[in-house]
Amino acid sequence: MALLAECSLAERDLIEAPDDGLHAQFRCDVLTGLARPQKVIPARWFYDRKGSELFEEITRLPEYYPTRAEIEILRERCGQIAADVGAGRAVVEFGAGSTAKTPLLLDCIAAASYVPIDISGDFLRESCEGLAVRYPDLPIVPVEGDFTHPLVLPKTVAGRPALGFFPGSTIGNLGPAQAVDLLRAMRATLGEDSMLLIGMDMIKDRSVLTAAYDDTAGVTAAFNLNVAARINRELGGTIPVEALRHRIVWNDEQARIEMHLEATHDIAFEICGRDFAMRAGETIHTENSHKYDLRSATQLLLAGHWQPFAHYTDSQNRFMVVLARAREEAITA
Repeated sequence: MALLAECSLAERDLIEAPDDGLHAQFRCDVLTGLARPQKVIPARWFYDRKGSELFEEITRLPEYYPTRAEIEILRERCGQIAADVGAGRAVVEFGAGSTAKTPLLLDCIAAASYVPIDISGDFLRESCEGLAVRYPDLPIVPVEGDFTHPLVLPKTVAGRPALGFFPGSTIGNLGPAQAVDLLRAMRATLGEDSMLLIGMDMIKDRSVLTAAYDDTAGVTAAFNLNVAARINRELGGTIPVEALRHRIVWNDEQARIEMHLEATHDIAFEICGRDFAMRAGETIHTENSHKYDLRSATQLLLAGHWQPFAHYTDSQNRFMVVLARAREEAITA
C-alpha cells in the first residue's frame, strides 16, 4: 500500500488539495501505481459502494467457495473453537465492515465484549446497531481507525485478554512482508495473553482457484473493472473502461491468484492532469490472493509474532481458520 509520504513532489502538489485524507490517498496510490513499469492499483480501492455491492454478490456465486467454507468452519467447529479460546475474552475484529461473520463467532464463544475496528466509521456504526439489538447484554465498543498500525484499545476492554478476529482470508491480499507487518501490528494492538483467529485460503487445484476469480456470470470481472470506473468518477479520469478486460493469472511460484486489467488495444488516458498510456496486452495489477498450506501459514504467523496451536478446515479441505497465541518474546510491532 503506497503511503502519502512516498509521492513525488509533483504528485503531492496534485494530491494536497482541500479534500479528505482518504481521497488524497486514493489519488496518490493511483498516480504512483500507474507510473510504475508494472502498473498497479492497491486492492483496497475496489471497495466503494458499487464495489462492495459487487463483492457481496461474488460471495454468493457457486464458484466462490471461500465464504461458504469459512462459514461452515465457524458453524461446524464451534464447540472446538470455544474450548480452545476459552471464556471471557474481548473479541477484537479487524476490518469489521459489515460484520457478516461476527454473529457466528459471538454465538459460539462466551465473549466479554466486542470491539470492531474499521476505517469507515459510518459503515461501522451502522453495522454495530444491528449487533446491539441481537446482543443487548454484550458491550460493543466500535473503534474507527487504520488497523494496519498498532492502535490503543478502549479502556473498557484494555484490561481483558483479547481474541483478534480476522476472517475472509484478507491476509492473502498482502505480500509476505506486508502480511508480517500487519500481523505484528495486530500483536501490538492486542497485547499480552492475546489470541488471533484468522481465515486463510488453502492451496488447491488450479481449476478451482481460477474459477473462483473468473466466474461464468462475469461478476468478478465487473468488480475488477469497477476500480477503473471509480478512478474516472472520483478522480476525473478518462480511462476507456470498455478497452480493458478482466484477466486472471495463477502465479505458482508465489502461490497466488493475480487479478489484472488488460488493455485490449493501445490506449491513452488522463488522470488529475497526468497522461498515461498502455500498449495492447499491458496490464494493471489490481489484486493478489495468496494461498497457503499449513506449513506456509505457520511460517507467516511465526514471523508476525504469533504461535499457531490449532487449525480447523471445512469438509472439503478448501479453507482453514487458524488459532494462534501471542508469542511472549514479541513486545512491539
